[in-house]
Amino acid sequence: MILALGLLFAVFLWGANNTGTKVVVQHWSPIWTGGSRFFCAGLILLAILRFSTLLGQLTPLAAAQSFGLWWRGGLSLAVYIIVFNTALKLTSVSHVALYLGAAPVWALLWERQKFSQEGALRKYLAAALALLGVFVLFLPALRQAHGDWRGEVLGLCASVLWTNYGRQCRLLSVRLSGAEISAHTMWRAGVLLMPLGILETWSRGISLEAEVLVAQAYCIVGGGVVAFAIWNTALRHWPTSQVLLFNNLIPMSSMTWAHFWLKEPITPTFWLAMFLVMSGVALGQVNWSLPIWFRKLPRE
Repeated sequence: MILALGLLFAVFLWGANNTGTKVVVQHWSPIWTGGSRFFCAGLILLAILRFSTLLGQLTPLAAAQSFGLWWRGGLSLAVYIIVFNTALKLTSVSHVALYLGAAPVWALLWERQKFSQEGALRKYLAAALALLGVFVLFLPALRQAHGDWRGEVLGLCASVLWTNYGRQCRLLSVRLSGAEISAHTMWRAGVLLMPLGILETWSRGISLEAEVLVAQAYCIVGGGVVAFAIWNTALRHWPTSQVLLFNNLIPMSSMTWAHFWLKEPITPTFWLAMFLVMSGVALGQVNWSLPIWFRKLPRE
């Protein structure tokens, strides 16, 4: 019960994080926003691992592991955050969050394992439902003059890049915990992004309005440290599939935060798109087979 409440709180924090990032990218460049956030959040997580056992122990890194963390984890996370932040700048928070909600379906399609005929059919049906939901989100931007299709395209690309980052993290998790991977890849992504971010900030200037600074500070601590700490704690006690089901609530949390904080309207197509995407995710991730005890019941 405590873990479930904690995960619901993490979903609440991530919805606010997505909305806060939208506030920041309206004033700062997407690169500087992501780079400064990940650099600070990664160092804070690393300090927690180094000086406490709250998130587990800090493992000494071999040269090969460090290389993988730079170019598998850090680089893929850096590319993702540029695309994600740019998408938020161009389109609504709820749309971008919903695209990310479809990531489990792209992961399912990406897997190279062999599926049974029933499993393959379920996989492709799940992808079709998610893609239909994506199309429903795209439609208003394509039809209306004020709709920015670039934000929708980038939101979809961010979803695929997030899936790729998850795959890279899985490869790195052979010897490292989830908390360690988050810490190491975050600060490395920040280091990769900061030079470009500083150049952009130097040439364009930077807004130091209180709302922007507070939103960025929240994204570092609330969305980057506290939410990840809760998430990784849950992963140490529950199966990954059970924890990932809470991901499906992030689009709803993001939409609610954006509606009340930024006054973003809830588009008529959002609910239909959310139903289609989440149906695809549920179909692809949940084991719909009959329980073994039921299958073994004697038949007349």
